[in-house]
Amino acid sequence: MSAIDFADVQAAASRIAGVAHRTPVVTSRRLDDELGIELHLKCENLQRMGAFKFRGAYNRLAQLSPDERRAGVVAFSSGNHAQAVALAAGLLGIPATIVMPTDAPQIKLVATRGYGATIVPYDRRTEDRAAIAADLAERESRTVVPPFDDPAIMAGQGTAALELMQEVADLDAVIAPLGGGGLLSGTAVAVHGMRSATRVFGAEPAAGNDGKRSFDSGEIVTIDVPETLADGAQTTALGALTFPIIREQVEDIVLATDDELAAGMRSLAHTCKLVVEPTGALAYAAARVLAPTMPGARVGVILSGGNVDLDRFARLVADAG
Repeated sequence: MSAIDFADVQAAASRIAGVAHRTPVVTSRRLDDELGIELHLKCENLQRMGAFKFRGAYNRLAQLSPDERRAGVVAFSSGNHAQAVALAAGLLGIPATIVMPTDAPQIKLVATRGYGATIVPYDRRTEDRAAIAADLAERESRTVVPPFDDPAIMAGQGTAALELMQEVADLDAVIAPLGGGGLLSGTAVAVHGMRSATRVFGAEPAAGNDGKRSFDSGEIVTIDVPETLADGAQTTALGALTFPIIREQVEDIVLATDDELAAGMRSLAHTCKLVVEPTGALAYAAARVLAPTMPGARVGVILSGGNVDLDRFARLVADAG
């Protein structure tokens, strides 16, 4: 039995309505002509706190009991989930502590503090963030809010694809980024709940291909922390709850190199005037790879986030030129 079903995504959509932004879907004739497909870009880079993660975080925290809210929450994240939990907690009056890696992008550290959360730093290469969070939760009687392997998180993330499918009828394919699998599993459930014939693809950094290896082998593969521009997808393994849904409902995982991510960021900035972080460009980079195999297809692409330091963004898109 799957961790979530379509009804869970619909319930999440009702729960976050009026709090999360209903982000726009952008099209570009120039990109369509260039790639030979009809692109529909779901702009979660324009979501509150700059990424889709707000959807799942708010859906999870809104379901806490009064006692759990008073005690507070603890989360672990390299950036976007951290900001999402911090913002959702602030809106709901819940104390939040976030375990974040010392090498997290400065823009994400600053934003997380700005939303009112307490940050506990850790070294992602030598320390176990989940263990640190569990210890904090036990000592302070807090609720752990994981970044992806949680039904409420997964259902909340799926609302982005639900909105996309509601706005654009009869999509032939939808592509979502893949880190731990919360967004991709939620996307697959939402898409197939709306239209069973629509194909769903995941997009993963080539340097961190644990998801692709897991998908192909049929069992969860764990890797070392990957070196990739896509800091939001530096996970080492899929979740126990996300993996079965991905294995059953996703057609394939497409890999994108760092060069392809930078080129995708440049293309989106130049043509659509969109600022997208490297992880946020994963699905678009995958669409560019897949385009020759599906000429004329109507393809939905989830641009998952835009939280990138502007100096870094400028360097990446310049190098991609």
